[in-house]
Amino acid sequence: MGAMVPRGNGQAIRLPRGASLADFADKIDANPGALVQVVFTQLGEMVTATQSCTDETLQLLGVTLGYDVQIVSPEDEDKELLESFDLSFGGEYGDDIELSARPPVVTVMGHVDHGKTKLLDAVRSTDVVGGEAGGITQHIGAYQVRANVDGTERPITFIDTPGHETFTAMRARGAQVTDIVVLVVAADDGVKPQTIEALNHAQAAGVPVVVAVNKVDKEGADPAKVRGQLTEYGLVAEEYGGDTMFVDVSARNRTGIDELLEAVILTADASLDLQAPTGTEAQGVAIEGRLDRGRGPVATVLVQRGTLRVGDSVVAGEAFGRVRAMLDENGAQVAEAGPARPVQVLGFTSVPDAGDNFLVVPEDRVARQIAERRQARERNAELALSRGRPTLESILERMKEGEKTQLNLILKGDVSGSVEALEDALLKIDVGDEVGLRIIDRGVGAITETNVMLASASEAVIIGFNVRPQGKATELADREGVEVRYYSVIYQAIEDIENALKGMLKPVYEEVQLGTAEVREVFRVPRVGNVAGSLVRSGIIRRNTKARLIRDGVVVADNLTVDSLKRFKDDATEVREGYECGIGLGSFNDIKIDDVIETFEQREVPRT
Repeated sequence: MGAMVPRGNGQAIRLPRGASLADFADKIDANPGALVQVVFTQLGEMVTATQSCTDETLQLLGVTLGYDVQIVSPEDEDKELLESFDLSFGGEYGDDIELSARPPVVTVMGHVDHGKTKLLDAVRSTDVVGGEAGGITQHIGAYQVRANVDGTERPITFIDTPGHETFTAMRARGAQVTDIVVLVVAADDGVKPQTIEALNHAQAAGVPVVVAVNKVDKEGADPAKVRGQLTEYGLVAEEYGGDTMFVDVSARNRTGIDELLEAVILTADASLDLQAPTGTEAQGVAIEGRLDRGRGPVATVLVQRGTLRVGDSVVAGEAFGRVRAMLDENGAQVAEAGPARPVQVLGFTSVPDAGDNFLVVPEDRVARQIAERRQARERNAELALSRGRPTLESILERMKEGEKTQLNLILKGDVSGSVEALEDALLKIDVGDEVGLRIIDRGVGAITETNVMLASASEAVIIGFNVRPQGKATELADREGVEVRYYSVIYQAIEDIENALKGMLKPVYEEVQLGTAEVREVFRVPRVGNVAGSLVRSGIIRRNTKARLIRDGVVVADNLTVDSLKRFKDDATEVREGYECGIGLGSFNDIKIDDVIETFEQREVPRT
């Protein structure tokens, strides 16, 4: 079993994703070189001692050596990382921690064009939809408004999510931080597939739903029909004896808004006990991140517990920094943010990904170490994933079959949520096994010369979403022949990439029969050969088309060509059904009476 590799008796070994053979060797007190030898001889894989290995390779090696290899999940990995710094994220509140009431966090969901953003405009008395490309929300935003309930002002936090089915990842992530979902359904359009999709997200997250029946002022609006349709999906209106609040609103006329806010507060009071500590270190979720030209990396964060203050050291995913300033949804500076308060944070060294957890740590050094450890861990996992399992057999297979056609992309966007949604949607495009799509790099901010050089080296196309090139990047792209495409609406980018992938597919042809002719007489023509005097039985016989000769139902000759075609003594281009003609099949002369000449052509089948 190689040079002195200790055998196990089923002992459990915990390894992180993308661990190397050197990491494995440390756990069992073995020589890494000996494990390299075992992997090569026993598993047929070529791996160096420090190379990131796939989960499958590590587990197979464990079975071979008698160990139970357990791959640590990303969540457990992160938990162990934080515990090594005496930190923890989330968890139960202790008895000694004082809890205070917090505002509900509301996500607005529903079918595209049913008026979600218009409704939020009415709630916030702003105009967002006018500034969105195509009138479709491309980003996640968070806002806090105040509702007057029984003479008391109550704050509510709204999360605005994109309204198109390809952004499922962003909508689902919105539901993870949400207390209540407002499901918007147009009274004139009724329940649509995306309405059901949004409802499924809400029910999977286990959050109560308030239904806003929008566009009740339009002609043909039928709010009762909406209530009836949603009953099938478990949402029964209070007036029908259920426990779901339905509110008729008109976002355009701004009617029913106060009633909707009151319904949200009443649902929160009835169904949820919304409390969080304010005196602890802040923790929460990064809802959005972008690179601002003047301010640098800016993250929209939602505080879930504790109080975030200017000057705090924070870490969010692989980004870290010190809070230099905090802004509310109106751009005003705030000194601190409590639970369920969304704020824009300035001071990160890089842009956090949408959905990353953030937490306050004791000092900058700890934040930097956590971020660097996370970066290294993610890099190892990605290396293992991209490397796959290069066995001798797979290398031979690739040499034999030839590499399949692949489209490489580099994605750059203005905010991390849009880049993630675009990547998620692009990777779901399926045009068969012949063509592959690979995203080799993604990031937030302008398209740089580094992006162009990477695209040139890997023959990639750069997709810019609401961003433009920086400095001499355009000039370099022209010189290097790199294609850069710009978009402001996500599904236009998806449509273009799908069409490009279909264009890379090899054409598929199908045979289409044109016509058949029955041979009635065979004429011998000097210097030409035999000519078939025929009657066209079906379709059309055309000159210069492919033909085959059939005798007694059996194909006698294939791959023939109609060289000459005559009607009496005149040349003809085509002869239709029911007419007689003379057909010459070039040098092929084995023609007999009662044979059938069938003509056909190859047509390209459009890819679907």
